[in-house]
This record gives sequence, structure tokens and C-alpha cells, in this order.
Amino acid sequence: MSEPSPVGRMVEALLFAAAGPLGEDDIARRLPAGADAGQALAELQQAYAGRGVELICVAGRWRFQTAADLEHLMTEERTETRRLSKAALETLAIIAYHQPVTRADIEAVRGVQASKGTLDVLLELGLARMRGRRRSPGRPITYATTDRFLEHYGLASLADLPGAGEMKASGLLDLDLPPDFAPPDPSRVVDDEDPLEPADAPEFHQDYLGDSEG
Repeated sequence: MSEPSPVGRMVEALLFAAAGPLGEDDIARRLPAGADAGQALAELQQAYAGRGVELICVAGRWRFQTAADLEHLMTEERTETRRLSKAALETLAIIAYHQPVTRADIEAVRGVQASKGTLDVLLELGLARMRGRRRSPGRPITYATTDRFLEHYGLASLADLPGAGEMKASGLLDLDLPPDFAPPDPSRVVDDEDPLEPADAPEFHQDYLGDSEG
């Protein structure tokens, strides 16, 4: 591997020391004036290509990680302290593919009432977020996935979600899905909702979800 440029060395140090992935803007703020963060990232990505550790971009953020073909060397086993239930996985899949989606939309696809606990777990884990209010009677909360969702499943963007047929073939989705079920289009413009007001989000979350089971 060739020696990186001075700016490349700085970026390399920042990425290795960071507690999590860094966006290009985050990196640029820490560099000297006039330094080109984008060029340095491209330089490092090329320099690390094919090595045991590679530089990748996920959800618009950069991080070093073990090369995919060497993952089998990471043999440490540990007990998962918390797993998503089948209901939570189904709910998360519906949010991912239909976002922005309301609780009523989720219930319509699953065919059962959405429980407070299921949505709370997804929100608590940072896999889903309250996004806005639908412009319809009652102005229900809409839900969407987060950057953490992309990072957890190793997706660069929502466009990389597997197709419905692939998910069903893998046994990850066994719902009776509507005919229009398809991976989302990240460029799709949504004009039927308003941004969520920070002041009313917690109160609405408590009142709207209730204590139903499902």
C-alpha cells in the first residue's frame, strides 16, 4: 500500500479513532482549511481496496471494516441479549418498504393490531423513527427507517433492499402482501405529510400507541 498524502493520513487517523462512522462533513470540519476530504477519502478507499481492512461508505458515512471474504475469521461467539420478535421483524419490514407509513398502514398489511411494545422496541433500538404527520383525519404519526437501520443491515441506501420475492424465498417475509409491495424509491417525493413537531412527538407517541397487543 502506497503512503497516503498528509491529508489522507489525517483522515485515516480520524476514521480509526472515531467511535462510529463519520460523514464527509464531519471529517472536513476537523481538517485544516482548504483540505479536500473527498479526495482524501477516495485516495484511502483505493489504497485499502483488496486488503484485510477496507474503507466503505454506508448511509453516507465512512468507516473501516473487515473485508467481506475474511469475515469467517471472526469466530468469537457471544450470546445475543435481545432479539427482535417475529412481530417486530414484520413491522420493521413493512416500515422499510412502505415508508412513510402509519400505524394503521402497518396493521392493514399485517392483519393484526400493532402493539405499543413492538413499535417501542424499534424506536428504542434506533431502527425506526417517528417522521411526521399524515395529512389525513386525526393527523396520524408516520414512521420511517433510520441510518442505523441501514448500518445494521449493511445497506448503502434503501435502494439496496432486497426485492419482495427474494425476501419471501428466504423465509424472511411470509405475509400476504398487497400487489404494489415493492422496494422504496429514495427519490420519491412525499407530499401528504407534515414534519413532526419536536414538542409534541413524545406526548403523541404515548397517547396514540396505547396498550393494545399484537
